[in-house]
Amino acid sequence: MRGKDLLSIADLTPDELTRILDVALDMKRNGYSRVLAGKTLALLFEKASLRTHVSFNVAMQQLGGQAVYLGQSEVGLGTREPVADVARVLSRYVHGIAARTYTQQTLIDLAEYAAVPVVNALSDEEHPCQAVADLLTVLEKKGRFSGLTLAFIGDGNNVSASLVQAAAMVGMNFVIASPEGYGLPEETVARARNWAAKSGARVESARTPREAVRGADVVYTDVWISMGQEDSFQARLKAFAGYQVNAELLAEASPGAILMHDLPAHRGEEIADEAIEGPQSVVFDQAENRLHAQRAILALLLGEGTD
Repeated sequence: MRGKDLLSIADLTPDELTRILDVALDMKRNGYSRVLAGKTLALLFEKASLRTHVSFNVAMQQLGGQAVYLGQSEVGLGTREPVADVARVLSRYVHGIAARTYTQQTLIDLAEYAAVPVVNALSDEEHPCQAVADLLTVLEKKGRFSGLTLAFIGDGNNVSASLVQAAAMVGMNFVIASPEGYGLPEETVARARNWAAKSGARVESARTPREAVRGADVVYTDVWISMGQEDSFQARLKAFAGYQVNAELLAEASPGAILMHDLPAHRGEEIADEAIEGPQSVVFDQAENRLHAQRAILALLLGEGTD
């Protein structure tokens, strides 16, 4: 895997995804070495961040390397300076680039011109590092993927797009309930179903949140209004009315079901306080696993002899 770009979860094979999860779990349980000593990661961020920024930074430090944060005001990606030029200059300074961008095309352009691995730290289309952390959390809590069903309640956004593909790759069933017009892109569902056909999983949509959650082992939700969608605030609130994950909805899931949210959460909108603070919630374990997942990703993509 060394030297590979990770722009989409589909850039990984099922074996590579499993390898990342195995390394992440081993590092979390047994510790890690300074496999990235002397290496530098550029954090090229057009959007604000808490978990992604800190977890990448800490992961590099723990592995013996360092991270350099470059915000939009410092770089002006695509405005002050062309993306291609930024990619070629950074390739002379650093060993990898983790980019958080408004568009997937920016990531594609970065990867085309960069001579070092480019990792998607969030774009409008996908969030593959979040999906790895999500699978790591399910594996820790449930011990397996086969036979499990994950119900996603909400927007067919970047988080759910990466997660449906990742779930299908490892053999976990995925069902989503979204309002009309807010579902997953057809091409994303098609890719996921191709993976599912090989792994034995199912990828389905449900008419209502209650139908999706019934019997599920994992219940997952995300914000209804993401960064850059503020102008559609009222329309989205209206469309997603009835899609809140609360104690009543969780009662439809299987006994022992866990609740997940990638954060930040808009409490009182997509999730109720009683749910996120309840005994089924693994939300903050999930947030911690961003660090462990990204540490494994960086070790495998940038390290020597780790794969």
